[in-house]
Amino acid sequence: MRLFSMLPLLAVGLLGAGCSTHDNRPLPRPDSVDVPRFMGDWYVIAHIPTWPEREAFDAVERYSPRNDGRIQTDFTYRKGSFTAPLKTMHPIGRVEKEGNGAVWGMQFVWPIQAEYIIAWLDEGYDQTIVGRTKRDYVWYMARTPQVSDQDYQQAMERIAAMGYDTSRIRRVPQSER
Repeated sequence: MRLFSMLPLLAVGLLGAGCSTHDNRPLPRPDSVDVPRFMGDWYVIAHIPTWPEREAFDAVERYSPRNDGRIQTDFTYRKGSFTAPLKTMHPIGRVEKEGNGAVWGMQFVWPIQAEYIIAWLDEGYDQTIVGRTKRDYVWYMARTPQVSDQDYQQAMERIAAMGYDTSRIRRVPQSER
């Protein structure tokens, strides 16, 4: 009986121990991001998903400049299958003053703004990794719906080196287009 009364304390202790090993290093990022060049369609190849993305198929992020200097984001996806109806979310991005274009705030619901860091971007602006300092979410995206196995593996290695638990990554099913 005494063991059962200690279980809540043991659980709290283990939770605390797990939190103390959290990777608090800043995420890497490019020296600068040419934000106008970053605009356009990005296919989500893999991610540690947010709640709405857990069953996403054909996920695409589209970035467009707004007249007020912010970034219109249209995230489209199908929930659960390639034949499900298309769903869309419309967060608004803002490029932060620090970060040379690599650090954004993404607002899904006013007034809450989520951190959005372009942690890696290839020279051709064809593939990118976007993450958060908390290492709770990450997105590997490309300009095409499919990437080579070699590119995918290299992205997973980069994400692991950033401190993410890659066992939580989900490869997003993308239709052949």
